[in-house]
Amino acid sequence: MRILVLNVNTTESMTAAIGRQASAAAAPGTEIVALTPGFGAESVEGNYESHLAAIAVMETVRAYPEPFDAVIQAGYGEHGREGLQELLDVPVVDITEAAASTAMYLGRSYSVVTTLDRTVPLIEDRLLLAGLSARCASVRASGMAVLELESDPAGAVEAIVGQAELAVRDDRAEVIVLGCGGMAGLTEQVVARTGVPVVDGVAAAVTVAESLVRLGLTTSKVRTYAPARPKAFRNWPPGAAPR
Repeated sequence: MRILVLNVNTTESMTAAIGRQASAAAAPGTEIVALTPGFGAESVEGNYESHLAAIAVMETVRAYPEPFDAVIQAGYGEHGREGLQELLDVPVVDITEAAASTAMYLGRSYSVVTTLDRTVPLIEDRLLLAGLSARCASVRASGMAVLELESDPAGAVEAIVGQAELAVRDDRAEVIVLGCGGMAGLTEQVVARTGVPVVDGVAAAVTVAESLVRLGLTTSKVRTYAPARPKAFRNWPPGAAPR
């Protein structure tokens, strides 16, 4: 089984970290291929960057030359999962939905701890759209930018753990979800300080994707995610001749 794991930003070191986390969660015989989009922002922290990342991720998957069995979009709260489901005939799993749905098996309510406050509405919207918001106690911002997860790891851990503790104490969360693909690997620190289950979206998405492949299930194509109708595209990809 080969699973493509798509970082939504163009920071190669973050792609590598996401790939390591995915590989650690994968079952024997599962090949993880971590990919970085060919264009886009170095970190995704807003609507414009998120929509641009959605296009970049779809084009990166379209250009991948080898067969694959599933795709994981490793951006928390980002756009694009629906486009991938329309484009592909294999299962598509978004870490936002995989993490939240997994958390709901483990407790009555969950809280998401993410990066900057400006990303909170994007995450809330994605959870609402996916039908996963009713049991979300809160979405809390750590105040750390995505790239600071690498440049200041000690500060990032303290900020994330601190918000997780507040979510458990003040919001009555029973499970914590790490709300950024770049937070892969922080699970043990948060568990130690909060005493509650902690779900990493990358690991959860790998397990979900493997299960869907083994069950022989993929996206319904009868309506919402039916293949796009054949039509002409003007200057897409940019610089291409009309088709």
